[in-house]
Amino acid sequence: MNQVVCNAGPLIALEKIGQLSLLPALFGNALVSREVCAEVRAGELMAAGVDIFATEPWLRVTQLSKPVDALLTSVLDLGEASTIALAIQERAALVLIDEVKGRRVARNLYGLAVIGTGRVLVEAKRANLIPRVRPLLERIRTNGYWIADAIMAEVLRQAGE
Repeated sequence: MNQVVCNAGPLIALEKIGQLSLLPALFGNALVSREVCAEVRAGELMAAGVDIFATEPWLRVTQLSKPVDALLTSVLDLGEASTIALAIQERAALVLIDEVKGRRVARNLYGLAVIGTGRVLVEAKRANLIPRVRPLLERIRTNGYWIADAIMAEVLRQAGE
């Protein structure tokens, strides 16, 4: 299993389509910063009465050992910045983040391996955890989570759809 650190967006997107269980199936435990936990709890899932941190024991909220670097918070929101900081701190194999700027910073400035929600779905299909990617991507979009057409096309290409 690869250690993965998750940002808020992918957690919310997967929960809203009933596929959050793909994360522990693919990666075992997932780490989340306290800042990301607070961001998720302040959002629409909690408003709907869903607290994934209370119901999913594989989702481990982890404290950063030092404050997030000012460079990170100057270019990213606190959730993305703390996700990257936690991945560095824990020497995580993967960072799950969807925002383009966050992905670029993680990859280019810190050399982290980054995947997004689309790649999670592709890997889930390859592991025979889901039959098809397209319907799930469409449901994510229907639920208001923005996915660029080019990203959608690439994910579907990787999934062989």
